[in-house]
Amino acid sequence: MKKKLIVPVILSSAMLMSSLPVGTVFAAPVDSQKVVKNWNEKASVPLFVKERHAERFSSSNPANALKYLEKNKAETGISNPDKSLKVKDVQKDELGMTHVRFNQSINGVNVEGSEVIVHFNEENEVVSVNGRTNQTLASTTVDTKASISSDAAIKAAKSSVNASKELTYEPTSELVVYPFEGKNYTAYKVNVNFMGEEPGNWYVFVDAKSGEIIDQYNALMHADENKTQKGTGLGVHGEHRELHITRVKEPNSGTKFALADYAHANLEGIETYDAKNDNTASNDTLYVGNSASFKSDYDRAAVDAHYNSEKVYEYFLKEHGRNSLDGEGMAIISKVHYGTNYNNASWNGRWMTYGDGDGEFMISLSAGLDVAAHEMTHGVISHSANLVYRNQSGALNESFADVFGALVDDSDWEMGEDIMAPAAKADGFTVLRSLRDPNSVVVSNEQRRAYSTNGGVYPDHMDEFYHMPTSVDGGGVHVNSSITNHAAYLIAQDIGREKLGKIYYRALTVYLTPNSNFSDARQAVVQSAIDLYGAGSAETAAANAGFDSVGIY
Repeated sequence: MKKKLIVPVILSSAMLMSSLPVGTVFAAPVDSQKVVKNWNEKASVPLFVKERHAERFSSSNPANALKYLEKNKAETGISNPDKSLKVKDVQKDELGMTHVRFNQSINGVNVEGSEVIVHFNEENEVVSVNGRTNQTLASTTVDTKASISSDAAIKAAKSSVNASKELTYEPTSELVVYPFEGKNYTAYKVNVNFMGEEPGNWYVFVDAKSGEIIDQYNALMHADENKTQKGTGLGVHGEHRELHITRVKEPNSGTKFALADYAHANLEGIETYDAKNDNTASNDTLYVGNSASFKSDYDRAAVDAHYNSEKVYEYFLKEHGRNSLDGEGMAIISKVHYGTNYNNASWNGRWMTYGDGDGEFMISLSAGLDVAAHEMTHGVISHSANLVYRNQSGALNESFADVFGALVDDSDWEMGEDIMAPAAKADGFTVLRSLRDPNSVVVSNEQRRAYSTNGGVYPDHMDEFYHMPTSVDGGGVHVNSSITNHAAYLIAQDIGREKLGKIYYRALTVYLTPNSNFSDARQAVVQSAIDLYGAGSAETAAANAGFDSVGIY
């Protein structure tokens, strides 16, 4: 029997506990693991309220959003919203709706991962509220003053992740309240980013009182005025590519041509760099050739990276009105020939990196349009929902990247079919993942496969969920993502790719928050379908049916 989708807000269990006799609470021995589990759940409580009788305000702004939350704090579970919420941003969409996003905060210090979004319709009526809040803060006091400096925290963070001497950019730090394993810590959230043999985009949480490391995870997800002109090149598989390139002059070498595209209005550029297989970012240079034709074997990875980047940029601009990864025209940078025999592509928070493959399992990863779209979508995610890269939120991060990868490369519903080496194909590894039939692909990583209950293939239903610790694939981000991938595929069979893209883009940029889980994603997708097509539409029915079919409620 299928579970019913519960739409109203889930209230804090602290409110329920207050009605129990004291003797009942302390009658049995305490299971410490259960206590921590319950606390962790209260530290990230899902919130989803839909108004049946919307209240109209004079305008759709943060002040009126706070007025609504104050008036309805019993329904939302947010006490003192004026003091506990801080405006993060305000966005107006193509439907005329306005979305006011707040960070939960204490004394002006953000609570990590806790965000609330108030949604106004075009009539300035609040129609819904969603997000996640830390309900443990209602019963505890947190001292938000730091005892150590930001510099000391950065030093500790760099040491904890064995950061290379050459950093991609200077580490950043932000004082936050970090809920972790039964306690709210005042911590520095430090971002340390570096390339090298084991590249990392680490987020390290350093106790602002003691300087100890609380938690850490690697969020590496896998250009004078220039006149742009047309050039040509050959891709990895021999396709003829028309490119936008730029004529440059280098000292003592005359005129050359760079894979740098400045032809798009309000875009800082699309640039492709040569990482030279040496793991040293300071040696990376803009990819330059002697002519406007890039056709050598070494050129091919760069040609595909440059060509595919423009294709993905054009998709998000034309289909969703989004100007680049951040929506504000940031430069789109790709680096090819990274590492030696490197079977990976990644988004490091600033640019895309593509390995050449080892020739046995993979070839140059820039050959795949779906791979480029996947990595660039990670950039879009970083600048919108910013889904935390582990457990279910991390699996959603991977899943949304796969979904848009398949929407941009719309020839099929497979991922990575253009980057598999001949030897891998001969052994049966023809794709990395399949949205159409996840069970048709074996999980090639033995450590991840050890957690399978379905014979070691990618799961297509929650019954096959891989329960991994965060030390293995970040809690299953690359494996469990196939469950929500399959939901997207099923929805598209009913409504088509274009509508799926519109619904998923809205869910990502309007409703999802950093700690969203699979159930939150269902609510976000269904609500987006309602916004775009109506509550009784075929599109909304398809969204519900797709998630029903994979056991997400």
